[in-house]
This record gives sequence, C-alpha cells and structure tokens, in this order.
Amino acid sequence: MDFSIASILMLDGLTNGAIYALLGMGIVLVFTVTRVIFIPQGEFVAYGALTLAIFQTGKTPGTVWLLLILAGVAALMDLVTVWRHRGRATPAFMAALRTFAIPAVICAVSAWAGPRNLPLVVQALLTVCIVTAFGPLVYRVAYQSLAGASSLVLLIVSVGVHFAMTGLGLLFFGAEGFRNPPFWDNRFAVGPLNVSGQALIIFTASAALIVMLWLFFERSLYGKALRATAVNRLGARLMGISTQAAGQLTFAMAALIGALSGLLIGPTTTVFYDSGFLIGLKGFVAAVIAGLASYPGALIGALAVGAIEAFGSFWASSFKEVIVFTIILPVLLWRSLKSGHSEEEH
Repeated sequence: MDFSIASILMLDGLTNGAIYALLGMGIVLVFTVTRVIFIPQGEFVAYGALTLAIFQTGKTPGTVWLLLILAGVAALMDLVTVWRHRGRATPAFMAALRTFAIPAVICAVSAWAGPRNLPLVVQALLTVCIVTAFGPLVYRVAYQSLAGASSLVLLIVSVGVHFAMTGLGLLFFGAEGFRNPPFWDNRFAVGPLNVSGQALIIFTASAALIVMLWLFFERSLYGKALRATAVNRLGARLMGISTQAAGQLTFAMAALIGALSGLLIGPTTTVFYDSGFLIGLKGFVAAVIAGLASYPGALIGALAVGAIEAFGSFWASSFKEVIVFTIILPVLLWRSLKSGHSEEEH
C-alpha cells in the first residue's frame, strides 16, 4: 500500500465516518434523555434514502401512507388516554387532533407533490419532513407508556420496533434497492485524491448539523430542558418540564438526523429496505465507544469506525464487518473493568 491508496482509503473512511457520527450522536441523544437504546435509528436512514428514491420515480412514497396510519394510531391512543383521565370529549378530541394534524398536512402535500417531479431539493425537503414526523409518533406508540420501565424492557421494545419498521419497509418499498442522484456531481483533484462534490456535501452537512446540535443544547431553552431531563428525569418533572414532550422532541431530532443521513448516503451506495440495520449498528458502535454519553466521543468513535472499515475492506474485504463489530468487545471490557457495578444492578 502506497501513500495514494492510503489517502483514498482514509477519505472514504472519513466520508462514511461522518455519517456514522450523526447516527452515533442520535443514539447517544435518545439514550441520555429517554434511556432507550434506539436500535431502529438506522431504519430512519433507509426510509430517508428510499423515500427520496420513490419521489425520483414520479410516485408517491409508501412512507406517506405509513405515516398517515401511524398518526391515526397515535391520535386514537391520545383520544382514549385523555378520555379516561378527564372524562370529557372536547379535550380528548383536541389532543387527538393535535397529534394527527401535522402528519396529515405533510402526507397531503407529499401525495400532491409525488407525481409532479419537483426539483431534487424540494423532494429532499419533503423527505426530511416525512421521516422526521415519524419520530414523535414512534415514541408515542411504542415507548411513551413504558417511560418508567427498565432499560432492558426498553431494549426489547426497540428490537420489536426495528423488526416492525424493517417489515413495513419491505411492504411499502419492495425488495429492490435504489441509489439516489448526487446533490453535486462535480469532482475536484486534490493531490492524489479525486474528491467528489457529494463527499464535500457530506462533510459540510455533518459539520453543520453537529454545530447546530451544540448550539441547540447550549443556547436554546428546549435544549436545556432536554439536558435537564437527561441528568434527572424526576427533577425535571418537578421543575415543570414534561418528560413526554422531551421524549417526543428527542425522537423527532433522532428521526431528523436519520433522514439527513439517508439523503447524504443515498448517492454513495445502493440502499435496500433492510440496509438501515447494518448502517445503524456502526453508529451504535461509535455510541458505545463514547459510553452512550459523550457527543465528542461519538464523533471520534465514528471517524475511527469509518477508517477501520475502509482499511479493513482493502486488506480483508470478506471480514470488514467482523473487524468493525469486533471493536466493541475490548471497549466493553475496558468500560466494565473501569466502572464496576452500578446500584441498579444490586
């Protein structure tokens, strides 16, 4: 291996690592606020890439109808819950309407725009809106009623949600894979490297989103509320912070990160209905390296995962996935020896 090959592999690894960094930070975000190890994070990536791909064919994506069904289920759950607690029809119907209204508007606009072959940027914005709207609904349907359950129960629920979203992806998208057109198809020569415009977009978008997340948590009131919920859920409730709203906002942000990741990775690889699981697992490895607690640690871990994957595919392409996932073993062993046992285990 000479310097030029090593440079090409490093560029490829850092490009993929930027995507894994977003997913890793999304997993860390969800876990710190809700204690949910969110395995289906990768499904949002696949939904984002495939939704844009269906828009490109001039059809209405299946995620539109899936979103409408999920919104209806969540609205019905809110209707029943508020009716039981208050015993009055008006607050119950208003709660159901609030849950159903925004997804219904997104679905109506998307169904109208699907056959019209709108510009790629408009289709990408619609895709982000569709997939982001899934986040609060998934939390409402699958997790909100179990917010006080143990982490193991929430992990089991996450596995179930993963299989459900994968099966629904097969139903609404089919088994065929899609590759999206690049947002910028120019190429630039930088020494021995030939950098694509899509790679520059990936780096720029990932860096911008990381900075926006930092500003959100450091400067905004909602971000500080999420940080307070992550530190002490009971204390946050006593201070008037709604942990249910915090959970829905957290899942919306995770879905947004997944949707953007899907848009970024769609032009670089063929995405199938089940591709999100493997992509999400690599983001999970980065999150585990960070101890499911540190955003900078997730970023560093993701870049390391991307680089190891790239060089592993060069030296032993058949074992590149094994090499990547083996990283997690010494990290878990080191953290186990370092942290000892928690009070919850006793």
